[in-house]
Amino acid sequence: MQMHQTARNDLLLDVRNLETHFFGEDSVTRALGGISFQVKKGETLGVVGESGCGKSVTALSILRLLPKVSARTVGGEVRFHGRDLLDLSDREMRKIRGDQIAMIFQEPMTSLNPVYTVGRQIAEAVQIHTKASRSAAMKKAEEMLRLVRIADPERRVNNYPHEMSGGMRQRAMIAMALACSPELLIADEPTTALDVTIQAQILRLIVDLKERTGTAVMFITHDLGVVAETCQRVIVMYAGRIVEQANVIDLFARPAHPYTQGLMRSVPDRRRGRQRRLPEIPGIVPSLREPIVGCSFAPRCPFAIDICREKRPPFLDVGSSHAAACWRAEEVMGA
Repeated sequence: MQMHQTARNDLLLDVRNLETHFFGEDSVTRALGGISFQVKKGETLGVVGESGCGKSVTALSILRLLPKVSARTVGGEVRFHGRDLLDLSDREMRKIRGDQIAMIFQEPMTSLNPVYTVGRQIAEAVQIHTKASRSAAMKKAEEMLRLVRIADPERRVNNYPHEMSGGMRQRAMIAMALACSPELLIADEPTTALDVTIQAQILRLIVDLKERTGTAVMFITHDLGVVAETCQRVIVMYAGRIVEQANVIDLFARPAHPYTQGLMRSVPDRRRGRQRRLPEIPGIVPSLREPIVGCSFAPRCPFAIDICREKRPPFLDVGSSHAAACWRAEEVMGA
């Protein structure tokens, strides 16, 4: 697909045909079915889709954090600065995690260690990757809490996670993720467990810090509103595959895949109040335990014809920076 071509000196992350499977006692779940995308230096890429579509598995596959007992990346490449992360030793990968690539998880209470202070956990990350002294690392932790706008950081650095509110814990997670100035920050649904007001504050904080530090951000979310407010480009995932890629303006102006259209129609419009019931996408997501023939969205798609059920659609360019895996993309855009 032509839109994938990026100047080599502008390219940070290059994911090619990534396949990840989960292995049960008597079944294999094909969580990722060969996905390809790129992240440029300093940009914000949105990864959007319903729960279970493979967004978080993509992030965990990139960082090689999936449980080795039950999951395995069986194909593809994850090139970061040209090096395939899948070929690195565990030791080499640990040097990259938290230093060059960092991640903010959905729920900080399950990601922060409850028996250590927040300051100590941030300082430990700094010490591992920079060899700073304990006192210098604690000073850095205090600076990071100040950077993410936690009031009274001199005191809060000694707090345990349970002594902080949900919003403060999430800010502490952001502080930890950014402590070593990573080149890529993966934010996996970072506002899911927070109320609306705090969500807006956290999103603004991530955007502000990204603009200040130049860190590229991969924003994983099911919320198209978040994508519209924070991202430059977006990939839409469905059933372990990418079905559409575009810059944000093009995606919202002319979605080219029926699934993307369905997602957009299901977003509440505050201007309409309670005047209409939100349409839902009929049907269910296909099982990933069986090979999918044709387009994975065909059973739910109002545009589906015979070829959609028989042959997997290739990515078709529908604009200079816009492509969709749909046999009828042009008709969808004109609908």
